Amino acid sequence: MTPSHTKKRVLLKLSGEALMKENHRGIHPQSLKEIAVEIADAYQHSNCELTIVIGGGNIWRGVRDGGGVIDRVNSDSMGMLATVINAIALQSAIEDAGVPTRVLTSINIYQLAEPFVRRKALRHLEKGRIVIFAGGTGNPFFTTDSAAALRASEINADILLKATQVDGVYDSDPHKNPDAKLIKKISYADAIAKQLRFMDTAALALCMEKQIPLQVFNLHIKGNIKRALCGEEIGTVIY
Repeated sequence: MTPSHTKKRVLLKLSGEALMKENHRGIHPQSLKEIAVEIADAYQHSNCELTIVIGGGNIWRGVRDGGGVIDRVNSDSMGMLATVINAIALQSAIEDAGVPTRVLTSINIYQLAEPFVRRKALRHLEKGRIVIFAGGTGNPFFTTDSAAALRASEINADILLKATQVDGVYDSDPHKNPDAKLIKKISYADAIAKQLRFMDTAALALCMEKQIPLQVFNLHIKGNIKRALCGEEIGTVIY
């Protein structure tokens, strides 16, 4: 991956936790502003069309937060609504940083956001807008990683960028194993075979089928989003 004069189409996957303050759930205004400014700056200094999928884990995690009281379908539906909240907040913050942005959602909330229509998304990109895809896939039992892989496939993205809490993909959990080694490059087939848990298997399989390269990098290093958009090989590349 090297910088190119040809405009590339990128999907950036963000976790909902990117918008929260450490150990405090919800949306932290300063965290939101910092990531929005970084996204806007990266977009303005790169030659790309940018789309974003954001999770909702800072507000609600379907599997974890249902607690056996809320059934899985309803709990996942609540998680989809959480991604819409995050998307609207991120849209507002990116536009405050000077870049026009649109939210398209897979669940119908037409008073708040446009419904996801592939042609509409492509038209927004042609007009120089950042597009945020919210609502996950619109179905329970699927993660926002799967939503990112699905949307990347639908819009024919050139690459999927996954911004995480660590420097890339490791051979074991770096939070549990201090000797875990960072993997710089790995094939989708090997990542799936080794059960590396940086992304769910359904998302990896779809990216592999559609031959969309994936880059995993640390969100919390200032300038990393710009480096990734400009083609630098930071973190881990899955091909």
